Amino acid sequence: MATVLVVDDAPLARETMRRSVAGLPGVTRIVGAASGEEAVARWPVERPSVVLLDVRMPGLGGVETARRLLGRHPEANVVMTTTGEDADGVARAVAAGARGYVAKDASREELAVVLGTALGDAARRAIPPQGRPATEVPPVQLTERETQVLDGMARGRSNAAIGRELFLSEDTIKTHARRLFRKLGASDRAQAVAVGYRMGLVR
Repeated sequence: MATVLVVDDAPLARETMRRSVAGLPGVTRIVGAASGEEAVARWPVERPSVVLLDVRMPGLGGVETARRLLGRHPEANVVMTTTGEDADGVARAVAAGARGYVAKDASREELAVVLGTALGDAARRAIPPQGRPATEVPPVQLTERETQVLDGMARGRSNAAIGRELFLSEDTIKTHARRLFRKLGASDRAQAVAVGYRMGLVR
């Protein structure tokens, strides 16, 4: 049975997310925190199964909260919540160890999928691997253009803006984006940037 900690500085947003999460399969308890500082302080007391953490908050922002929380408690299961306007913040949080993200206006079905995945990840991490052979992950080789497009994404630029910077059409940028998504195993911009940070492809 899962406890969910909802972290958002806006009371209305906290309550809306609480209502959305209430009654989802496996969720038995929901607690709230109004700031990153409160979330870091409450985690060892509540030990929630999942933390739904707002990307943008005053004071200790969502990205730094994720870094501190995961730095002190690597087993914490953090999912970022966003309005969809902060792909860079989401990517940096995921690079710091957050499990993913969900839009604040996501449907209950979407929330159920995200929480189910996060809870499944937590369960898998709790089971030590037995006799699994170590495998080397081959390094990802991006072309110069793909690296430039990834850098633009990391800076929050749209495809059109990246195209203007590189003197390329938006369609060409989309083509490079599809190729680098494939190479990085990413499904969207935020995930691509997160993988890029992890691999040292973005600085």
